[in-house]
Amino acid sequence: MSVDTQGTDLVQLVALLGAAVIAVPISKRLGLGTVLGYLAAGLAIGPYGLKLFTDPQSILHVAELGVVLFLFIIGLEMRPSRLWSLRGEIFGLGVAQVVACGALLTGLGVVAGFPPTVAFIAGMGFVLSSTAIVMQILEERGDTATPAGQRVISILLLEDLAIVPLLAAVALLGSHGAAADGPSRWMSIVIAIGSLAALIAAGRWLLNPMFRVLASVQAREVMTAAALLVVFGAALAMQIGGLSMAMGAFLAGVLLSESSFRHQLEADIEPFRGILLGLFFLSVGMSLDLGVIARHWQTIAFAVVAYMVLKSAGIYVIARLLKADHAEALTRAVLLAQGGEFAFVLYAAATASGIFTGEVNAMLTATVIISMVLTPLGMLALKWVLPKPTPEQLEEDFNGAGGRVLMIGFGRFGQISAQFLLAEGVDVTAIDSDAEMIRAASRFGFKVYFGDGTRLDVLRAAGIENSQIVAICTDKPEVTDKIVELIQSEFPFVQLYVRSYDRGHTLRLLKKGVNYQMRETLESAFTFGAAALDGLGVAPERIADIAENLRTRDAARLAAQQAGGLLSAGRDLFVTQAIKPEPEPLTVPKRESRTLNKEAEPAKAEPVE
Repeated sequence: MSVDTQGTDLVQLVALLGAAVIAVPISKRLGLGTVLGYLAAGLAIGPYGLKLFTDPQSILHVAELGVVLFLFIIGLEMRPSRLWSLRGEIFGLGVAQVVACGALLTGLGVVAGFPPTVAFIAGMGFVLSSTAIVMQILEERGDTATPAGQRVISILLLEDLAIVPLLAAVALLGSHGAAADGPSRWMSIVIAIGSLAALIAAGRWLLNPMFRVLASVQAREVMTAAALLVVFGAALAMQIGGLSMAMGAFLAGVLLSESSFRHQLEADIEPFRGILLGLFFLSVGMSLDLGVIARHWQTIAFAVVAYMVLKSAGIYVIARLLKADHAEALTRAVLLAQGGEFAFVLYAAATASGIFTGEVNAMLTATVIISMVLTPLGMLALKWVLPKPTPEQLEEDFNGAGGRVLMIGFGRFGQISAQFLLAEGVDVTAIDSDAEMIRAASRFGFKVYFGDGTRLDVLRAAGIENSQIVAICTDKPEVTDKIVELIQSEFPFVQLYVRSYDRGHTLRLLKKGVNYQMRETLESAFTFGAAALDGLGVAPERIADIAENLRTRDAARLAAQQAGGLLSAGRDLFVTQAIKPEPEPLTVPKRESRTLNKEAEPAKAEPVE
């Protein structure tokens, strides 16, 4: 079906959006994830479906910008210190996996009868996993910020770097390789290094001053345009140098990760990232050539199964050799078993250099696309194979820990408190022992380490010796007390900010000499009561006076209790005129007066708030 009118472009735009709106919710409802929905929608409207699009490659080139924006956002969460802490995984784990899987797939191609050169390029192209698909699945699972997720990201970064020497190898191995003289190759290397250096220099000395100037203009659309300019400019710089566009965007994100504009940039980029990434998956689905599959279905089926099984086996073995447990190794093997978008680039270069014929390129491209389609299904099947994670199965991995603030406990109270610190760019290391909470928090970009805050070795591993403040936000008083006593014993000079449970718990913490304590319901109850008075039409000035009055009285009661005066005398904790006369007594309705009088009994050891 094709529409030969001036509205063709609009029809295609409506088709893209309509296909996504219909297919993705259905796929999510069936538990298949968004990626598979996009791929199916692309196939339905592409050259082998409704024929609304006949040139998916042109769309694919535009849609690759979605991957670029995705990597920029990942870079914003990856501060230089954290990236440096992952150097072992990037250049150790990443290199080991690429070399091992490349050798396995090259050997398979030679055994299958391909010339060694063809087998090598075909195998190495399949080794480069799909950054777009893997990152989308990690994000949907909430694993992006977990230690296992960070190792997967490290592998993807190394694979992005690997495309550079692989493209150079294609130029040397191809029939036109002899024509490329030494000086031109050296010039390419110099341009690549120069592009990388220029990007780093701009990130260090240009970007922050530029955003400060633009922020003073107070035009939101200008900041959004500047954010897109930074991302695509960095991608263009890397492309000019012969490097990966996604790598350029990632580096730009890392360079801006410690900027005070980081959260604003992320908010500005997010809508474009989602739309373009969905467009990328749609175009991949359109690119699946059913004609080639029909002509060579046996060869392609064999290649898909053999490549994915061998690559998964290589990934699993390397993961186990490098101390990953069975669950993580198996998850990584299934998640990275597919080929990726860089294979399209490598295979196209091999075709242009005479290494591949057009038919071989089409067959290998179909193999990669089918493997990308199968990955979400493989991850869905994996849920039935692996047991549900428990806290004992989470690894205590504190790579990158050691912020200015160590937060112990990252439930509702901790998450809200942490937002104040993060908004000011304060580096927070958060630990918690609840596996489900850690996974849920990671979906919102929080990096939370698994660990028990009552253990001295965990506190040391989390970097408590480098922390200025330890914020204890646990919800059980006995656990909080144990942590406070441990820290005061081993780290007496650190500042302690502690969430207390009730008034009695607050008094115990005050006796311990805690720097700052906050009853978890105090401020929310003050706010709630003030809002209720406002709803009854009480004047704002009167509400403010009452709030100040109650706050002063509460502080006075607490001070008196701490001194032992009211507790020893058994006085009513709610009658404090003896401490500070009120110039404007409160008028209390009769029913409330009875309630207060009922509670006005001799104080117990731990009065209830």
